[in-house]
Amino acid sequence: MPDVSIQFTLFSAFYSPLIVTMAGGFLKEEGLEYRWSVAPPGKSAVEAIIDGSAHVIQSAPSQGFNSLLKGEAPSVVHFAQVNEMDGFFITARDPDPDFTWDRLEGAEVVMFRGGQPNAMFRYGCHRAGIDFDRIVAITPGGATEIDAAFREGRGQYVQQQGPFPHQLEADGVGHIVARVGPRIGPCAFSSLAASREWLDTDAAAAFTRAYARARRYLNAAPAEEVAMMEKDYFPDTDPAALARCIRGYQELGCWTPHVSITPAAYEVVLDVFQHVGHIRERYPYESVCVPPPGEPA
Repeated sequence: MPDVSIQFTLFSAFYSPLIVTMAGGFLKEEGLEYRWSVAPPGKSAVEAIIDGSAHVIQSAPSQGFNSLLKGEAPSVVHFAQVNEMDGFFITARDPDPDFTWDRLEGAEVVMFRGGQPNAMFRYGCHRAGIDFDRIVAITPGGATEIDAAFREGRGQYVQQQGPFPHQLEADGVGHIVARVGPRIGPCAFSSLAASREWLDTDAAAAFTRAYARARRYLNAAPAEEVAMMEKDYFPDTDPAALARCIRGYQELGCWTPHVSITPAAYEVVLDVFQHVGHIRERYPYESVCVPPPGEPA
């Protein structure tokens, strides 16, 4: 039985399409055994493709810009979407049903220092009509460090993916007041990537069939059912909080049923990274993305 090795860049319920592909038995239905891991801090999941320790990685099309900025061809190509919307939440210490984004100006916000989470947040602020540079940024590290800092009393607001903010609510530590995704709209936020060579294999085609079925299931299934399927992946999260997180993402529409990364969604990512000054030109879709195995080029 063929093996598929999967590596996540970040691990959260936001990436449920890939988690459910594993947890829901969809890969086994295609005759695929799998193993999975999370990239160590400070190490890119792309390195796992290059050294052969992973076949598929959870990544983002914007990852390809790093190579293109150096005049190099990306080492991997992005063949399927995971999320077609930013999935970060803004959580406040106190309930604020009348929250408006201008309250972030002058406030301390615990957030990601760089990368796509920072770029998207900056663009979301731009779309909300506020000045990101007037926010007092607190950047303690990755997702776990950000959560710990807010729980320790740092910051008035915090930027997180689910289920971290939902667990904050469950613990009475914070209250979700905003979502970044609707400010930006549909975009090629996160993806699956692999080598071109692996995408030509039967295993890649089987993986993609399993992934497509998992996406359809995820959009139709009750959030509580999905949460029960995923609970062992999130042992520190209350099942009810996990279910609220999954329902929120279903309602957000980030898990659209189609597998392919659309050119229109990719163009929005170019808008984001051009706005924040991370790219100097608009790279062609074909330099980063390819159709899923089984679809015509």
